[in-house]
Amino acid sequence: MAPEHSDSNPLPTRKHPAHGVLHLTRQPTIIYDTICTRNRKPWLANDDVHSLLREVWTDATAWLMGRYVLMPDHIHYFAAATGQEIEYENWVKYWKSQFSKRHGNRDHRWQTDHWDVRMRSKEQYEEKWIYALHNPVRHGLVKQHEDWPFCGEINCIDWIGMER
Repeated sequence: MAPEHSDSNPLPTRKHPAHGVLHLTRQPTIIYDTICTRNRKPWLANDDVHSLLREVWTDATAWLMGRYVLMPDHIHYFAAATGQEIEYENWVKYWKSQFSKRHGNRDHRWQTDHWDVRMRSKEQYEEKWIYALHNPVRHGLVKQHEDWPFCGEINCIDWIGMER
């Protein structure tokens, strides 16, 4: 199916993201992703889920999980390539399945798709992090982002440190 165009926006619009990670030399491969719960059910923002996700992400080492923010019905996070030959899409499926197996609650399911974007500059990387960090404030969950307990960092993914 071809992307749709409109008179006011000559660029194609997508209803679903295009997946596939382009690895470039002299630039780190860092992905910003948003993953939602099935039917946007709000089950993510609690201590047990937060703890289990941290365990699963720590164990799923084919890509490095970086900074993240859990919202009630979606997650924003950064992941970086490790040099292993595991496609990003397969890694996402793996950690989601590991979470589901360990969690065991059949009512807590993931949306099949996700929205990933490859970071192209340090500025874009920082801009996306500021957006994710302030998401709980925009949604009225806290008054300041420092008060949101469901965020953190598994691995330090520094743009400068990853440049080759």
